[in-house]
Amino acid sequence: MLFKQQAWLRQKLLVLGSLAVGSLLYLVARVGSLDRLQPICPIEGRFGARGQAEFPLRALQFKRGLLHEFRKGNSSKEQVHLHDLVQQLPKAIIIGVRKGGTRALLEMLNLHPAVVKASQEIHFFDNDENYAKGIEWYRKKMPFSYPQQITIEKSPAYFITEEVPERIYKMNSSIKLLIIVREPTTRAISDYTQVLEGKERKNKTYYKFEKLAIDPNTCEVNTKYKAVRTSIYTKHLERWLKYFPIEQFHIVDGDRLITEPLPELQLVEKFLNLPPRISQYNLYFNATRGFYCLRFNIIFNKCLAGSKGRIHPEVDPSVITKLRKFFHPFNQKFYQITGRTLNWP
Repeated sequence: MLFKQQAWLRQKLLVLGSLAVGSLLYLVARVGSLDRLQPICPIEGRFGARGQAEFPLRALQFKRGLLHEFRKGNSSKEQVHLHDLVQQLPKAIIIGVRKGGTRALLEMLNLHPAVVKASQEIHFFDNDENYAKGIEWYRKKMPFSYPQQITIEKSPAYFITEEVPERIYKMNSSIKLLIIVREPTTRAISDYTQVLEGKERKNKTYYKFEKLAIDPNTCEVNTKYKAVRTSIYTKHLERWLKYFPIEQFHIVDGDRLITEPLPELQLVEKFLNLPPRISQYNLYFNATRGFYCLRFNIIFNKCLAGSKGRIHPEVDPSVITKLRKFFHPFNQKFYQITGRTLNWP
């Protein structure tokens, strides 16, 4: 008799437990659906004056889910037609700089409901083989979006590749160009660190940073070393200014984006003529990772890949001093051209 009572009690507890779990799941789903069904807000046109266009922000968030389903082949052509999906050429491009924080910037801008990002680096304008495939090939590499959204892609090699400014100009002479930079010496060491890690994965040896950055014959900075050349920002920018006015560029402080991302993102929103939608709610500091992660809603969070934020090797302080002294006049000219002074030593 006692055994039957215990079995009956266990069965009741299992039923109650199942009901509790089911109720919890229902509440989570309900909160998510209520979040999606909140009254929608109008936003301004992509690059026009206020009030020229209206677009449902919550619908854009839903759209991202629909686009994901479409990419997986789970949406019918009728659904796609119903929602007026298009593949648009980018209205803004993050053209560089390598190891400046281009991926972080792209992912953070994707928090904005009027922005759709190209997930992969297309390398259309810097790769002759890809460029020969034509602009229609490039457009088809873009994500599906609403006509009122703006598509953004990033390929850091664009900034330092000679042919790219003219090629982009031929596509769209009024395009918005984003350049994210870090303190030049730090960026060069980060560049070296990424290459070093790749060599180590293949069990290959690699020179120390000091040996690459300093010419052993002259004991001066080795400008033939690509990591050093890339950090001479003003040299590359001058080539772009032959095609685009400085007003079409926006400089993002990559060092500040790491420690204080929201003000930098708000400046980009303003540059792109987007209404302010990214808030502190969307950004939270992950103490384990050591940098900010992204919060899209109460359910979906995202951190950058583990390869981001690599630990740099120790570098001889005298080499760091020499590099900073070398970069200083170029930095001053960069500040003068762009109108933005950065707190670099």
